[in-house]
Amino acid sequence: MKLLKVEVEGLPLFKEKMSLDFYAAQRISKTHKMNLHRISSNMYVNPTTAIAGINASGKTSVLKILMFVFEMLNNEPINHIKTRNILGNTNKCTITSYFYSKRQMVYKLQTTIQCIGQDIESGWKYQITDEKMWEKQSLKNMTKKEMFRFSDHQIIEERNENEAFLPDDVSIMIAYHKKYAEKIEIKNMMSFTNMNVLRVTENIPASVISFLDPTVEKLYFENLEKKQIIHLKFKGKKELVLNNQKDLENYLSSGTIKGIVMFMMLINVMKKGGYLIVDEIENHYNKEIVSSIIKFFMDIRLNKNGATLIFTTHYPELLDLYERNDSIYITRNENGIYLEKLSDVLKRNDIKKSDVYQSGMLEGTTPTYSSYIALKKHIAAALED
Repeated sequence: MKLLKVEVEGLPLFKEKMSLDFYAAQRISKTHKMNLHRISSNMYVNPTTAIAGINASGKTSVLKILMFVFEMLNNEPINHIKTRNILGNTNKCTITSYFYSKRQMVYKLQTTIQCIGQDIESGWKYQITDEKMWEKQSLKNMTKKEMFRFSDHQIIEERNENEAFLPDDVSIMIAYHKKYAEKIEIKNMMSFTNMNVLRVTENIPASVISFLDPTVEKLYFENLEKKQIIHLKFKGKKELVLNNQKDLENYLSSGTIKGIVMFMMLINVMKKGGYLIVDEIENHYNKEIVSSIIKFFMDIRLNKNGATLIFTTHYPELLDLYERNDSIYITRNENGIYLEKLSDVLKRNDIKKSDVYQSGMLEGTTPTYSSYIALKKHIAAALED
């Protein structure tokens, strides 16, 4: 399954409908085709999606919504999804998801969700009040617009009150999974944004270690009598034997630990053509490592199964790695979060994206001058006290 597009309406934190595409919407040149994953004759998907914005502009909120959609599509009960609280106390939230199957079929799932209360321990509780699924064959000469156009006769599933066997927080996607056993592979690194703990048990490839920390010769795990032993050796030093993964924090940097986790997840999603979700991708890394991660996904010869990296960033320089503008989104938060695709405001791909971002031309991508002056005055006053 490949997610093509998501539209969400009725989110309390958002100013208006949130829409996010994963397909290549702009004109595709021969050069661009080398960096895109083809799923049909006229449809290509972007291997990476960047969500950029200043602090508190809503970047993490967008990722939480995407994680909610991914897990709902994978048939997780919505009241079990960790990021469900992003829906808040919505009276009516409508999520429209478009996805492409391995059988060259296009699907539209429209799910309406309502908040039914709040639990002190686990947060908001929700129920699905209405839901429909459409299906159609992906035809050779079908345009992008036609791909997302459905009619009533293409409805194949519809939620109704007679389905007593279906819990009110479980999507009708359950029927799809029972029939086709097809799910989306997701690896979520959002919990590693500010906390880095090595949670892997398999041996770490030497190439991963040396790329992240050239001083490390080897790192491997051994299970002895139901107890895990960790072997860590630095070049020119004696081997260290540790009993707890947390002890690695005393010897390896946060960037190395996070990098190990990320590269192991990267390999997994590339094998299965899945999705890797990373919040603040630059945290704990230098620019070269972050650039390498993005380029690995953009290399279609390496990323041959069409895996997708979705990340947020504060660093506009990373946007210059992109040849196209239709896989870059800008977040703003002015009386509500607003998500805008860069290609909707910047038509030319040849303009340096970091310059446009930092110039203030896009509005809301740099701190306001008035807030800068106010902060400067406060610091000056504090220094005189």
